[in-house]
Amino acid sequence: MNPALAHGIWDLLAWLSAAAFLVVLYWLRPGLFASGGLVRVGRGYFFALSAGGLLGAYALGTANAWLSGQMELARSIVGGLFGAIVAVEWYKAARGLRGSTGGLFAPALALGIAIGRLGCHYAGLGDFTYGSPSSLPWAVDFGDGIARHPVALYESAAMALWFAVLCWQLWRSPAWLQQQGFYWTCAFYAVQRFAWEFIKPYATLLGPLNLFHLVCLALLGYAGLMLLRSDHGRRSA
Repeated sequence: MNPALAHGIWDLLAWLSAAAFLVVLYWLRPGLFASGGLVRVGRGYFFALSAGGLLGAYALGTANAWLSGQMELARSIVGGLFGAIVAVEWYKAARGLRGSTGGLFAPALALGIAIGRLGCHYAGLGDFTYGSPSSLPWAVDFGDGIARHPVALYESAAMALWFAVLCWQLWRSPAWLQQQGFYWTCAFYAVQRFAWEFIKPYATLLGPLNLFHLVCLALLGYAGLMLLRSDHGRRSA
């Protein structure tokens, strides 16, 4: 299958699955959305979210590809997440909004990444998200005669597991998901993505670290800072 078509189909499934999850959640628990801070964010919030995510996905994805010798337009999930966070936090600061507004989106985000990464795997070499050569029994030959880490499947499995954890927390402690779920999702995503970057054929920028390593460190720092603020706020209250 054409790599772009394979990726497009799985991206569409990822978006539809994430949207369906949010619709079902709203149908079952509409009160969560009323108490989760989303009723006061305004339409500009979603514009900032979309624009920042799109800009970050293509800017950082293309930058990493060019640094690695692939002179083409590319997009990246970690870049999209980074861009969306920067844009939303800027918007919230401008509007004087405080607290987490992304908690209810966290399970949908994890589900979307878990499904979307399958598109990266089936796109093969054309997607430039494959792993480095490996002799492990589950290594995959994408058609060039070289067995490689199926790194997209690693990330898909990790995020599917995290989706299950978030669903359990949604049932057990909705308040935790609303207040800290998004930040813990950022932290988990950054840690697991940081690990997988060591087995990808990307150009390095700082010692053994590539561009996405540095983005993951920034996401982890953001998550840690926001969790500290959240804990401080709860203790003060």
